[in-house]
Amino acid sequence: MTVTGKLVRVYQVDKQIRGLRSRLTAAERFLNEQTRVLGELATRKTAVDGQLRQITASASNEEGEVARITGRVEELRERMNNARTNKEYKALLTEVNTLKEQRGTHEDGAISRLEQIDKLKAQQAEIESQHTERTRMREVAESERRERADEIKDRLEALEAEREQVVADVPGEVLRAYEELVEQREDEAMAPIEIADRKRHEFTCGSCMMTLPIESMSALLSHGSLTRCVSCGCILYLEENTRESMTAKAKK
Repeated sequence: MTVTGKLVRVYQVDKQIRGLRSRLTAAERFLNEQTRVLGELATRKTAVDGQLRQITASASNEEGEVARITGRVEELRERMNNARTNKEYKALLTEVNTLKEQRGTHEDGAISRLEQIDKLKAQQAEIESQHTERTRMREVAESERRERADEIKDRLEALEAEREQVVADVPGEVLRAYEELVEQREDEAMAPIEIADRKRHEFTCGSCMMTLPIESMSALLSHGSLTRCVSCGCILYLEENTRESMTAKAKK
């Protein structure tokens, strides 16, 4: 068997392995997405919880100020009732009016913060609802991931064992060149030569579909040496029906 023929065996096994692993990869991607969203929800919840604590404390302070001022106003009114002079009464009245304005400011502040608290509690409830739903989805994703792993386990092990056998026949430098291409192009690391026009000796690369020199076909037909597309650089090979067709023509 030629070097290219041996490499094609590796390539075909690798395609099957990637196909199986892609099913697992999709399940893992779905699981990772649910985990990512849950993390974002947890971060949002932490932020909202922190804001809620701060605003609740601020609202409590505003309400405390309202209560303190109300108490002070009541004291001043009592003193106004017992004022002995008009001057003393007016001074107390001025302080009462000033305190009323301050109390109004704190009451507005308390109302504003209570509104903020209601909004934050609504956000908390929404985040909790989303978290519950995403937790359920992650459980489903974890189950699917386990199922995919179980489905492909035996077949994947068999293919990996087969790969070890076919790889052993491929020269090291050829295998390294192939594996470098696989990292870059995956399934397009190798491609068959396709016949565009047999009479005119026109051939194309099965990956990029660019025209190939006739020498590419000749090299593979004669000795099967490692041949690469002059356009995209993938490793070329001949499918059996193409080889038989070209060989039959040569014999006529």
